[in-house]
Amino acid sequence: MRRVAVPVAAAVAVALMVLPLAGLLQRAPWSTIGTELATPEAREALGLSLATSLGALAVSMVLGLPLAWVLARVAFRGRTVVRALVTLPMVLPPVVGGVGLLSVFGRRGLVGAHVGSLPAFPLPFTVQAVVLAQAFVAMPFLVIAAEAGLRQLDGRYEEAASTLGARPWHRFRTVTVPLVAPSLVAGAALCWARALGEFGATVTFAGSLPGRTRTLPTAIYAGLQSRPESAIALSVVLLAVSLTVLVALRGNWLGHR
Repeated sequence: MRRVAVPVAAAVAVALMVLPLAGLLQRAPWSTIGTELATPEAREALGLSLATSLGALAVSMVLGLPLAWVLARVAFRGRTVVRALVTLPMVLPPVVGGVGLLSVFGRRGLVGAHVGSLPAFPLPFTVQAVVLAQAFVAMPFLVIAAEAGLRQLDGRYEEAASTLGARPWHRFRTVTVPLVAPSLVAGAALCWARALGEFGATVTFAGSLPGRTRTLPTAIYAGLQSRPESAIALSVVLLAVSLTVLVALRGNWLGHR
């Protein structure tokens, strides 16, 4: 009985994951998909998503790599709590994250009420708000991957470089980073893909203003009401990007080749 139950359960699990994707591909307007993706609305959403997701990746790299290094190399009280808080956006409902961002960076928020007039401040319903929302949900992927790479690194290489007179920054740039490059690439790719597909926090904190804050996911949601063919075409684009990232990183992230 068990010999039958286990394969059946596995097959049902695969079907549960695959059938919605198959349904999406079956409904895709393949004969006019090029036309659907060439509309001004689709091009604007695609261009904005590419720009903001790369911006979120840049923010994650600048802030996330030092954080990963601290979590991996510095022992301090409360490190477990900090790590839990850093990874919380991965399991937190994105719309809750958007509400939190509004509570802090809104015009009457904890921070926004005092410094909201500063140039480039990520006020709600701006491009900067899109970048911040995407970075909020995507940065944990980079931090986790980078911390794992730093923890697995053989410290003897860094010790040898230090013995030869390499300064800390030079040692980090020429020894540490190349050795953990696979983890960094995997984390960066997953971070970018997550930012590209972010919806809940973005629509809550930045809205879905056409030509201003309407990214691919928010354009898909809006298109389902008026132009379902365009929404499905954009969905196929995000599906292709996500699948490409996972296949390309199968050795680094999933642990096998």
